Amino acid sequence: MLPFLLLSTRAEDDLAHQEHEAVARHMGVPPERVVQWRLEAGPMPGLDLGRWAGVIIGGSPFTVSDPPGSKDPVQRRVEADLTAVLDAVVAADFPTLGLCYGMGVLGVHQQATVDTTHGEQLAAPVVTLTEAGADDPLLEGVPRQFRAWVGHKEAVATPSSGMTVLAGSAACPVQLVRVGRHVRATQFHPELDAEGLAARVAVYAHHGYFAPEEAADIVAAARTTDVSASHRLLARFAVLYG
Repeated sequence: MLPFLLLSTRAEDDLAHQEHEAVARHMGVPPERVVQWRLEAGPMPGLDLGRWAGVIIGGSPFTVSDPPGSKDPVQRRVEADLTAVLDAVVAADFPTLGLCYGMGVLGVHQQATVDTTHGEQLAAPVVTLTEAGADDPLLEGVPRQFRAWVGHKEAVATPSSGMTVLAGSAACPVQLVRVGRHVRATQFHPELDAEGLAARVAVYAHHGYFAPEEAADIVAAARTTDVSASHRLLARFAVLYG
């Protein structure tokens, strides 16, 4: 069986490790079947799609819609690397799943409008499938409405003609999209559970995703909020393409 490729951009070792572990666990595959490349650490190696069962683009502290002049050299290099990845996977209609930041880079790649109109503070809103989403194989077994963790400064405000919207929420109408048949991205975090959320809250308390004084309440809420349906997207990705 071919491994899956996880492209990460988190500079903190513990968060990068936690992201890798959570993605593999919710996919239901051994951790060694998810190979993590940390793009913030250096240029991406050459991408041979024939080596991989699928590609996952993880979340990031980067905001793709920031003005170009405000981006440091690492962010510019990461975005260039991910643009090359998306050139390849979209052209090949190769199994790909973007998670949060992955939605932003896919949106820009597809010439959608990505801006701060529908940014969301850290929370677990109700996500609702569209008719297209209810028919998508990735969402088999996922209820028409479910909760998932979000926390993002930007989102797709206007999808491009090449995007099919699969799910949305009250505050963010574009929560899940598909390009072609096999390239998809979520604005929510299907890899996040209570443990992972607590780790990110500790690190990103002053990054603008939530009010720092709310951190303890958010972590407490995470322990009683059922987001298990969102994890099924990762499990289905592994089933469909693994």
